[in-house]
Amino acid sequence: MDIRLDGRVALVTGAAQGIGQAIARALKEAGCLVVVADRDGEGLNAFAVAEAMMPIILDVSRREAAHDAVHSIVDHQGRLDILVNAAGGVRGQVGGPVEAVTEESWRILFEANVDGAFWLSQAASVPMAAQGWGRIVNIASGAGLRPSLTGIQAYTAAKHALVGLTKQLSQDLGPKGITTNAVAPGFVRSNPATERQWQSYGPEGQARLVQGIHTRRLGTAEDIANATLFLASEQAGWISGQILSVDGGRS
Repeated sequence: MDIRLDGRVALVTGAAQGIGQAIARALKEAGCLVVVADRDGEGLNAFAVAEAMMPIILDVSRREAAHDAVHSIVDHQGRLDILVNAAGGVRGQVGGPVEAVTEESWRILFEANVDGAFWLSQAASVPMAAQGWGRIVNIASGAGLRPSLTGIQAYTAAKHALVGLTKQLSQDLGPKGITTNAVAPGFVRSNPATERQWQSYGPEGQARLVQGIHTRRLGTAEDIANATLFLASEQAGWISGQILSVDGGRS
């Protein structure tokens, strides 16, 4: 299958590292004009310069900032066709007992993983609906379908919420020509947080994790990017409201 997206404009969040960067590269290679966003300005700008992409330093959890980012893209490019919500993660948190969770630590993971995806989807749905074509792809997690390997309660709850949001947006936006899907990655060593998690397992724990994967290997950021590229394509036009597990068969 030859996936081409020539002339399309895409926004990819969480593009200062890992999976977000791999998705941005895949979309660019398919012919998209790609705008990348992240709150990490240093990492984002270095990537954007290397890949000749337009950067937007953005805290996705702030509604006004998210809407301004979408408006800026449409003002400059005349359209926005594809939104990939890859921002999120654990924000430096680690697993712990239920009684130790604070209100701040709980809310910050919902802001990062759910609020941002909604505010950007809300804003992007307007120009997408006007042109009668759009693709929204949320990067969820296996933690959105079952308990998380991280042991972080708020992360698990937030990713489950993102899965629910994906299905609701599919229903709401589908009649306007916009599909909404999610990719649920398995374990991918794509950023400092996942690398710390991997090292914390030790050799025996690492071996057990890999043995629990049907393909007997960890995933890569490119594995996730390939799935995202398909869901953003013309060929996936009758796929919506779906959660695609990309985890080597672990699920």
